[in-house]
Amino acid sequence: MRDGGLEHPPSRDAFPRAVGGPRPMAEQREASARWRMRVLVVEDDKKAARSLAALLGKAGHEVEVVLDGRSALRAAVDNHPDVVLLDIGLPDMAGWDLAASLKRLPAEKRPLLVAITGYGDEDAQRRSCEAGIDLHLTKPIDTDGLGRLLERFRSLVPPPANT
Repeated sequence: MRDGGLEHPPSRDAFPRAVGGPRPMAEQREASARWRMRVLVVEDDKKAARSLAALLGKAGHEVEVVLDGRSALRAAVDNHPDVVLLDIGLPDMAGWDLAASLKRLPAEKRPLLVAITGYGDEDAQRRSCEAGIDLHLTKPIDTDGLGRLLERFRSLVPPPANT
């Protein structure tokens, strides 16, 4: 499937917290419209990271930016993001290795993983799928499409209990 830069469809476990849940669907939709998703941006290009963070912040998301894989792992464990937008070409590890580590988090703490990368060939897309990346977007990304994707994810996932 290719929709707004999407290179492959979400995996079945892309939305682990969306399954079950004690709230009725209408209540979940109403609450989801109000809660701020935590988005972790993992990008070594500072300018690109700042631009993406500003865009996401304007859309109402809580955004944290890190510039390397090790910092991303710490941030994910400490802050439990709902979504991780990650570059594949990081200075200290491949984004695929980072994704594989993040997929080992407990299901209720596992974020949606979205690669935002310059690597768009079939091999890169295959490696993203194998690493557990839910969506593979190739730069330059369609920011409107990314916004729709995040809003769709927010509408499907119950807000955190403390919201």
